[in-house]
Amino acid sequence: MNLLLFMPAGRLCACAGTLLLLANLARAQPTEASDPVPEEPHGISLDDFTNRNVVTDRPLLAYQPIRESDILWETRMWRIIDIREKMNLPFAFPEAPLAQILGAAALSGNLTVYDPADDKFSHPMRSAELQAALFRTDSIITIDVETGMEQLRIVQQAPDWNAVKRFRLKEAWFFDAKTSTLRFRILGIAPMINVTNAQGDFLYERPLFWVHYSSARPVLARQKAYTHGNNLAATTTWEDVFEMRYFASTVYKENNLYDRRIEDYLTGVDALYEAGKINDALFNREQDVWAW
Repeated sequence: MNLLLFMPAGRLCACAGTLLLLANLARAQPTEASDPVPEEPHGISLDDFTNRNVVTDRPLLAYQPIRESDILWETRMWRIIDIREKMNLPFAFPEAPLAQILGAAALSGNLTVYDPADDKFSHPMRSAELQAALFRTDSIITIDVETGMEQLRIVQQAPDWNAVKRFRLKEAWFFDAKTSTLRFRILGIAPMINVTNAQGDFLYERPLFWVHYSSARPVLARQKAYTHGNNLAATTTWEDVFEMRYFASTVYKENNLYDRRIEDYLTGVDALYEAGKINDALFNREQDVWAW
């Protein structure tokens, strides 16, 4: 006969609670280390407590095809992204600045970059041209230990990615008749560096290279961007930053009959006002479509 039938209800509840507690304690006893050591291909310990594969395993979403007959209106714009602005500080994150991500992908052969002479992506840079653009050579004098004679040596300096303070952005804005919305597509990105004379005085600014954005999307979609939220678990990628426009920029050129930049006919505050006027006209165009 089952003795539980004759056990008082209070004692039965106490026994059930004790069994449940013992079961939980048994499950809580670790059979191995609570944080297993992540495996690395070269046996190097990982500076983390788990493997992070969400970003690298996430598939890249393809763009929706656009028919030429659906484009009712289009304009091209060129912008400047100054990474010294507060909103753009992720572009200069010390551990992985965007310029370094693009440069490393180009040097490894995973990304084709184009000659900075123009922004039409007409001349892919060869490996030697890219090396000359990124690596600076210096001459230093060394002393031979055996002979005591001075020797002139040519050394190659690693790229200074912190020297990139601004980016150029080329984009197309168009009105899509199929969705009745104003849309955009980024066409290219170019990291900019300052050119100085022997005394260190600023001469002009030039792009290191141009990157075709659509070709770079697979690279950018697998590179995590450090954002202002300070959340290390966030999975925002550089492709998200550009597609969701998590950056501040200033227009410096819009396609025009004279193919001139704003700085060619306005300077100072007037140039900033003109850039703001171009932005306002762009976004007001979509609103005007629905005005009666």
